[in-house]
Amino acid sequence: MKLADLIEQHSEKLAMLDAIDAGKLVHMTAALDIQFALRVARYYAGAADKIHGDTLKCAGEFQAYTLKEPVGVVGHIIPWNFPTLVFAFKVPPALAAGCTVVVKPAEQSPLSALYLAQLAKEAGVPDGVINVVPGFGPTAGAAIASHMDIDAVSFTGSTEVGKIVMGAAAASNLKSVSLELGGKSPLIIFDDADVDVAAQVDKEQFEKILRYIESGKREGASILIGGNAIGDKGYYIEPTIFTDVQEDMLIARDEIFGPVMSIMKFKTIEEAIEKANNTRYGLAAGVVTKDLNTANRISRSIRAGMIWINCFLVIDGDIPFGGVRMSGFGKDCGLEGLEKYLKVKSVITPIYGSPWL
Repeated sequence: MKLADLIEQHSEKLAMLDAIDAGKLVHMTAALDIQFALRVARYYAGAADKIHGDTLKCAGEFQAYTLKEPVGVVGHIIPWNFPTLVFAFKVPPALAAGCTVVVKPAEQSPLSALYLAQLAKEAGVPDGVINVVPGFGPTAGAAIASHMDIDAVSFTGSTEVGKIVMGAAAASNLKSVSLELGGKSPLIIFDDADVDVAAQVDKEQFEKILRYIESGKREGASILIGGNAIGDKGYYIEPTIFTDVQEDMLIARDEIFGPVMSIMKFKTIEEAIEKANNTRYGLAAGVVTKDLNTANRISRSIRAGMIWINCFLVIDGDIPFGGVRMSGFGKDCGLEGLEKYLKVKSVITPIYGSPWL
């Protein structure tokens, strides 16, 4: 709670750091990312004294119960795009569970993690409980994933790097792994919706997005709007919408991570479900409809970790966030985000008067 209070007190500075590092808008980061991080920290502060096991029913002359104990040392590898927010997704629940943490922020955006560690020290978190190790993925990130004294690793990033993290965890000490990876989240619109998009990216991502746009043109999709770089300073791309998109096109299959939307038509609910599930990802999906039966059918039929009905990108501290299939496994936020930092121990004892005593 003290750390949350300090985050609130220094919210403008944290927003500035994320703006400097990640190119985010200061006022939006302060109003959205930092405020959300506050809610998540306070949520897990409230959960810290509510961790308990179960009393079990046993056959024979025994009684048993479970204990939930900290998994141990947790390595957190966080992405560049939401530095403060993902720190809050991962560190507070691990601390509430009783774990110590080693945080590897993205090399592009380490400043807010370092500042949050300083605030944690001011809040009274003991030395050695929160450790921030800036560095590159192939060195610092790889060290966390393969370290024999780290008991669990939580990674948010690309599917390709998630596979490397999981392999390193298995090859070292079989540490537990949770992965929040890429996504290709469909938004299924049934007759009544509007959409708008915009973004800025770095040079490498900028060139990657332009390659996807060229791929869409080459494979036969039509550009409705956009499709070009903007200006001669920075790395800006016009909001781009493709029509006449087929499911086997790269722009329909891959996570582009830029302001590019692919529009595909459908005639029936069955066709919409089939198109939405025709992806290797499964992070999230949305449906826009006034028909409750349609909404319920879609939400139960699409293979994804989150479904938004008549809204999109709504997340909160008590809503588990995470995907399925190649979007990863394990959840951030909610009680599920706490459980992954706990291990269950079973305790069995003979009852009074049994021959075992």
